[in-house]
Formats: sequence, C-alpha cells, structure tokens
Amino acid sequence: MKSVNPIHVVWPGTAYPRGATWDGEGVNFALFSQHAQKVELCLFDDTGRHELQRIVMRERTDDVWHCYLPEARPGMAYGYRVHGPYKPEEGHRFNPNKLLIDPYAKDLVGKLRWGDALYGYTIGSKREDLSFDRRDSAALMPKGRVLETAFTWGEDRRPKIARQDMVIYEMHVRGFTMQHPAVPPELRGTYAALATAPVIDYLQRLGVTTVELLPVHSYLNDRHLVENGLQNYWGYNTLGFFAPEMRYSASRKVKEFKTMVKTLHSAGIEVILDVVYNHSCEGNQLGPTLSLRGVDNASYYIVNAENRRYYDDFTGCGNTVNLEHPRALQLVMDSLRYWVEEMHVDGFRFDLASALAREAGKVENLGGFFDAIRQDPVLNRVKLIAEPWDLGHGGYQVGNFPLGWAEWNDQYRDSMRGYWKGDGGLLGEVAKRLTGSQDLYGWSGKQPHASINFITAHDGFTLHDLVSYNDKHNQANGEGNRDGNSNNVSWNCGVEGPTDDPEVRSLRARQKRNMLATLLLSQGVPMLLAGDESGHTQDGNNNVYCQDNALGWIDWELDAEREALRDFTRHLVHFRRRHPSFGRRSFFRGAPLDGAEAKDLVWYRPDGQEMKPDDWNDGNARCIGMFMSGRGIADVGTRGEALEDDDFFLLFNAHHEHLDFVLRVDDGGTWRVVLDTTHDALADTPPVLATPSLTLHCRSLVLLSRPLRKTP
Repeated sequence: MKSVNPIHVVWPGTAYPRGATWDGEGVNFALFSQHAQKVELCLFDDTGRHELQRIVMRERTDDVWHCYLPEARPGMAYGYRVHGPYKPEEGHRFNPNKLLIDPYAKDLVGKLRWGDALYGYTIGSKREDLSFDRRDSAALMPKGRVLETAFTWGEDRRPKIARQDMVIYEMHVRGFTMQHPAVPPELRGTYAALATAPVIDYLQRLGVTTVELLPVHSYLNDRHLVENGLQNYWGYNTLGFFAPEMRYSASRKVKEFKTMVKTLHSAGIEVILDVVYNHSCEGNQLGPTLSLRGVDNASYYIVNAENRRYYDDFTGCGNTVNLEHPRALQLVMDSLRYWVEEMHVDGFRFDLASALAREAGKVENLGGFFDAIRQDPVLNRVKLIAEPWDLGHGGYQVGNFPLGWAEWNDQYRDSMRGYWKGDGGLLGEVAKRLTGSQDLYGWSGKQPHASINFITAHDGFTLHDLVSYNDKHNQANGEGNRDGNSNNVSWNCGVEGPTDDPEVRSLRARQKRNMLATLLLSQGVPMLLAGDESGHTQDGNNNVYCQDNALGWIDWELDAEREALRDFTRHLVHFRRRHPSFGRRSFFRGAPLDGAEAKDLVWYRPDGQEMKPDDWNDGNARCIGMFMSGRGIADVGTRGEALEDDDFFLLFNAHHEHLDFVLRVDDGGTWRVVLDTTHDALADTPPVLATPSLTLHCRSLVLLSRPLRKTP
C-alpha cells in the first residue's frame, strides 16, 4: 500500500466536467444531486480498503456539488456519502451510511462483496424498505479511481465500413478466448486476448467487418447468483457507464481496452459495444444502494407517479433510468461521447432501446434521447443499433426507430427459423425479409441496411442447438428450467440432443448451412453469433446468462464436421463481400431500372412461371426462386461509378421432398452452381448447369450465377 498524504487544500472547483477529472495539476470532483442536503467526498488508499479522509463539498452550482483538490493525483480511490431525506414514499432514499460509486467514475478498484450492509434499509425488517439501516457499507464496496486518460493512439483510424458492407460478429470478450489454445493462458478471457495475433487472424480470415461486444461497462454479479455458485456472465447489470469491466482486463488497466480497439482498427475491424442504459444493477425498491439510488433516486430513476416508493419497470430488471430528467440524459450522453472520443469505439447496440424512448410512460420514437443523439456532432456519425423493444406496454417498436438507426430485426429471425423448420404459409414473409424488409423500413425513408438480420444471438439457442433441440434445457441455471424463452421456433431433426444417427447429423449440418447461406445472401446487415460458424453448442441451454464456464465459452477443439462448417461460413462471408448484389443500399423495385431490359428482381415458382398474387397465399408452398439482375443495382460506387454484378438465382426448398425447378430466365449466358447446401463447401470452380432445370434436394438452398454480359 502506497502512503497517501492527507489533503490539506480544497478549492471550489467547477461544476463541469462531471466525475473526477485530472487536469495535470490536480483533480476536479463534481457530482449532481438535486435533492441532497450535504455531500461528502471520501478518499481511500490506493487499494480502496481504508478510508483516509472525508471532505465536505461546500460548493453547489445548479445542483452540482463540486470541489478541486490541487494535491490529488491519478490513482486516488474515492467514493461519496450523500445526505438527504430518507423518505421512500416520496422517492428519496438518501443514506450517508452507504458509500456510493460516482456515476461518472472512469475506473474502479476493488470488488463488491455482498452483505446486508449494502442496503439502505434493514434486511429482515417488517417495514422492508421503509426501515433505515445505519451500517457502513464502505468495506464491501468497490471505489472509483482517478484516471489518467492519456494514451498513445498514434495513427489510429476508424475503419469506416459502409453500413451496407458490414458483417457483424456478436461476441463475448471473456467467452471467446477462454479456451483458445493459441492465446497465452494468462491473457485468455481479456481485452488483451482479443488483440493477440491468433484472434485477429481468425477474425480477418472469417471476413467479418465489425465485432459487437456484449456489455463491457462495469457490472455486478447478482447476489442470488453468487449465493448459488453462479456468475452474471453476459453483463446486463450495469454498475457504471464509464468504467470498463476489470474482470476482462489482464493488466487491470483501462488502457488495455484502448489497445484492443487500436489493434482491431489496424486490422480493419470495427468495434461496437452492446450498452445497457435502460436500467442499473440496483434493482427494485428492495435492491442495494450502490450509486444512482443513493445519489438522487428521484432524479435518476422513473418512480411511479401514484406511489413514489416504487419504480416504473419497463425492463424487467426492477428499475428504469429516467431519461426525461436532463441530468440523467446528460449522464448517458456524456458516457456515449466518452466511449467514442476517449475509447475510439465505432458504435453502439442499445439494449431494450424502447425504454430509452419513454416519456410520460409512453414510447416516443422522436423523444428527447433521440433528438439529443441526432444533433450531437460526435454521436450522429457512429453506428447506432436498437434492440427495438422493452417489456412495457407499447414497447415493441420494430421499424419505428428514427432515421440513422438500424434495428435488430426479430421478424427476420422468426420467419427464417420457421421457414427452414418447415412451417407453411411463410413464403411472402420470407420474401420480405430476404429483400431487406422494405415493409418495415422503406416507409420512413430508410434503406435495407436499417435491418440487422440475425437467426441467432447471445439470447437463445446457438445455431447448432437450433437444429438439435425442440425444447430448452436450462437446468444448470438452477431455476427449474423456467427461465429462457420457450418459443424457440426450433426443430431437432428427429432426435432431441446429441446423436450418432448419420441421417440426422447430415440433416442438421444441411440445416445449419441453409440458415447461414440465407443470412449471408439476404439484403440488410447480417449478424453472426460467435461460434455458430463452427457448430458451438450450449447443450440446449438457451439462456446462459449465468454460465461463466465451458457451457458459455467457445469450444475451439473442432472435428472435421465443425471445421467444414467454419470453412463454409468463411467462404460465404467473403463471397458476399465480393458481390454488391447482396449488399444493396436501395430496395428492389421489381421493375427494370432506367435503360435496362430485365427487372431487378423476379420471383419464380418451381414450374418456371413468375409468382402470381395467389401463389403467395399457398400455405403448402415451401419452394421459391429469386432472380437478381446484375444490371439491376441502383447504387453507385464511392467514385460515382455504376455498380454491376453477375446475375444470381437463389433457389429455396424447405419441403421434406425433392423438387424439380425449371429455369425460365433466358437472357443468354450460362448458369453455374456456386452453392448447393447439400454439399459442405462452395464450389471453387462452379460447375456449368447442363440442363434448363435441376432437382432441388429436400431442405436445401442452391445459388446459381451467370456472368454479366458486357454491353457492346
């Protein structure tokens, strides 16, 4: 433990910037609390274990309490004690016995240890949260740490991947490398591991453009999980919106995260963060007092208008952050800008984004939060992706987020799962999703890249489990298999779970190829779940949020079947990126472009005839052909040049029987078979289609290409 000299000099300081800010000479501290009556800054030794001094913050400007310590230096650990009324029935929960983490803390030292002293009320009291607890919580709390933000970014440049060219790879920092054999053991599971050469090489070879990291903001392990020997693995339990999670840092230093970002950028890969601003880890009225609740509960959270003791919970996590309050909104905006400007990330995916839009309890898709982002000179230039729903009334908002936002498209997920499962009556729905979901996004002026297409994500079955299980198997979570979604639109191909039956295994492998090919050949932005490309399984668990173990970690030991799937995915990703036909900025017109003869898009029946309106309503039809003209691309390149491509014909057959498909597209030239999912690889030299028809294997997808005829 370093010796720490007591602070003898306290200057007034300033109300902005918030948090603890080192300026090269001293540290400014600023904390917003509208309803507080007194604020004490508590200083600790470098380990955060021993409180050394308390300083009353006497300056208050516009409800911001502040001071400047010219003797303070980076590395100093600190926290706050905030005095005020303890009247839960009025929405106030001040308790100066509880040490609080600065909402703007950029670094944390120490770990939270669960104990009853963390609660503002007395656990076990008949009055529950109306009681008042006088025990000091400091010994159980992590502390903020003054951060020196300087970092040598050098020539770091954002990859600036065009939105229509993105291929997103959703991954968990820890789970991706915990079992990676080429990563040094001491680095596995950390930001540093993602910056190692084997991981960078893997991502580049796979061809993804953008990694989307599950939450990296500092978060808590829930008490009930800890007491049951489990961990909060996913991290949707935010403690601080600025400090990166230190359990993912091999060095225990913030700059490790920056090094990871810089290394990924050098490899041409973007970094998007999955962020949780809709709620905090403090839970409902019976949760602990750790930060926002004790700083100013009535300002930071949406309290119920009729009984302010309780919260309006639109997140399912006990509370909802109140973005109608300007200081809570400022907290989120400052956090976002910090991660862009100081940490150099390229965008965000917002968990339960509808909750951020709620004003007076209703979702307003052009509310204050979205207005603030849209005019912000920093944030309106990065990638913004919404999970477009929450758990409250009116929270499902797919297709309704403002211009400039992309959305996770669950309608794509469900229709593609259902189609390949064999459900009927889905051809029309599938056609909409294949072409970029114009029905959802075109009406508002958006483009196909507004749709983030996915078939699997961290929440739910992996791709392998999607074709191996009819039902969830979440017994390891200790909740009696009641947790997780029961409506998975999955099919086990005839056997529940692992099997040695060669026919079932062959069908499962084909189904995985079908869904990967569908995803990567659809208009919109494809998102792959890390591990799906190599058949990762979670043994039927569709909710591994608490499984920080081999069940949730990627298994890198691949047999021949898994290697073949990985190579298939890699070739398919690169094929998509080579051909502008699959990443169009504009929606199809279903008509010839100016000066062209052929329609840009035509749908065909297996008999070779164009689809008619009644055909779309045939509940028994499960086979369709999709012709895309290489001269039907309405976009231009970066220098204004016209974009042209080969002609492509996608043939889908989700029937349980083989079907003959007649080709009636006659513009000259020769069709070649680029992809047939009955095989486990794309053709290096695509064979010529010898006849004007071909037999589609049951439950298969075929991609034909025809070189563009050059205009004389």
